[in-house]
Amino acid sequence: MTVVTFRSNPEIERLLDQLAADGETRSDTIRRALIDAARLREREAMRAEALAAAADPEDLAESRAVRLFMDEQRAW
Repeated sequence: MTVVTFRSNPEIERLLDQLAADGETRSDTIRRALIDAARLREREAMRAEALAAAADPEDLAESRAVRLFMDEQRAW
């Protein structure tokens, strides 16, 4: 395990206090904040990809074609 040291300042201390869960160590708070930040970045990338696909005329045309095909295959 790598040990990371960083310099804090009053603003960072305030943020750590706000983010900390009851009984959580500073290390736990920082670790959780890093995990949350990575997850947020992944979600933002997926959202951007979804928005790009939703605006892509070729994707939209293919989606419509598949939907029409599936409608034709429906038994009812």
